[in-house]
Amino acid sequence: MNWIDLSGRVAVVTGGGAGIGRGIALGLAAVGASVVVLDRDAAGEGVADEIRARNGRALFVACDVTGDASVEAAAVRVAAEVGPAEILVNNAGTMRSGSLDTMPMADWDAILALNLTGYFRCARVFGAPMLARRRGAIVHVASISASFPQSFSGAYSVTKAAVAMLSRQLATEWGPRGVRSNVVSPGMIRTPMTEAIYAAPRVHETRRSLVPRRRIGAPEDIADAVVFLASDRADYITGEEIIVDGGLTRTLMSVIPRPGFEESRMA
Repeated sequence: MNWIDLSGRVAVVTGGGAGIGRGIALGLAAVGASVVVLDRDAAGEGVADEIRARNGRALFVACDVTGDASVEAAAVRVAAEVGPAEILVNNAGTMRSGSLDTMPMADWDAILALNLTGYFRCARVFGAPMLARRRGAIVHVASISASFPQSFSGAYSVTKAAVAMLSRQLATEWGPRGVRSNVVSPGMIRTPMTEAIYAAPRVHETRRSLVPRRRIGAPEDIADAVVFLASDRADYITGEEIIVDGGLTRTLMSVIPRPGFEESRMA
């Protein structure tokens, strides 16, 4: 028997067309879930095709999570074609650079609408049948930026911190009604969206050297944590956050000069 088996479960992944979302969709399908890939563009269809090519079950639904009508229409289609969602992974998000004193308010509003309100909207719409059945799991993809501000990234860190609190509030309000809510916070993950950063000279090696595990994360690393939290193996876990960063956020004291405590002396 597999340690995690999501056979017969319907899992919805927002922003599932690329990067971390694609990795999560593939990970859920690998343990038997029927995966609904939600995305604004046709890349989501490619991920659904990829799952089906591996003998999995998948459906692509075009959806803009910033609009009530779009999310509600997606939920209706999902329920009609594969059944109501039992797992929701809130992953769709973006970032716009800018300092807080100069960024346009339109950019601030746009990031909140997608990264935070979009999560809440999907939780309410896809969570409704979970509450009715008194069973379900929601996993929100946040970021280590939820706890450690990422400078000059506009509203990004603010939204990720708010997602963590949204998850905790959902956990306390919906836990007695059978629905769990947790967060997975990625560290540095190499995806097509971040590839340009790693293509710059020495960036990959410099970043890798900061991580205790001595590698940059992959979407599969995030998918493994999401799959666990979505499964019955995590039935007694709710309102929590799993940080998946190779130990990066535990290195503060290691970067402070301490003569006499260098690595060579400790070897």
